[in-house]
Amino acid sequence: MKVIVCENYDEMSKEGAKIIASLLKNKPCCVLGLATGSTPVGMYKELAGMNRAGEITFKDVTSFNLDEYYPLEPTHEQSYRYFMNVNLFDHVDINKEHTHVPDGLAKDPTAMGEAYDAAIEAAGGIDLQVLGLGPNGHIAFNEPEEELYAGTHLTSLTESTIKANSRFFASVSDVPTKAVTMGIGSIMKAKKIIVLASGKGKHAVVEKMLSGRITTMCPGTLLLAHADVTLIVDRDAYEG
Repeated sequence: MKVIVCENYDEMSKEGAKIIASLLKNKPCCVLGLATGSTPVGMYKELAGMNRAGEITFKDVTSFNLDEYYPLEPTHEQSYRYFMNVNLFDHVDINKEHTHVPDGLAKDPTAMGEAYDAAIEAAGGIDLQVLGLGPNGHIAFNEPEEELYAGTHLTSLTESTIKANSRFFASVSDVPTKAVTMGIGSIMKAKKIIVLASGKGKHAVVEKMLSGRITTMCPGTLLLAHADVTLIVDRDAYEG
């Protein structure tokens, strides 16, 4: 695992954007795996600025997002489809028909998950997957458990994750208790992975990531088994 330590959040965001921009220039028709949450917002702003300046283009890019709340309609202001539109897709030249987010209203989440993974395979697989780290070590919505799913699936959210995400909702009672998420196997198939972590609240999980030990009780540590992972952290997340 390569580790890049940045002085602050802005520098971390620029470093992540630089890696994605390099891929876009070398492979304009690449497949991106994208993440939501507060951590990648700065990186998406950097990418949008580079797109406006004509430095990069998304016109031939295909994207697949990690997860979506369930059940939640895509027009809901807290849905991840809405998040991606507002924070990236509306500001770059990507074809939205080539952007994919798990269906938060699927009547059969299992079948939807299988179809989602098949669509990723049909697109040639994910060239670069963006990940954040939950305070409890979750990646996407793969929460700490003794057993984890390989493929995209419906999962229940832990109380700590619901509490952490309640800052985006009017109250904690409004936070969905389930989500559809890529599984560990889906994530690990990506050719390259970048992980973003910012702030003192992520220091404990970053320490576990750097310990060299792997456990499903901190799903982020499973990335240590991947051949090409870059962990990009700011000073607070790295030093605590």
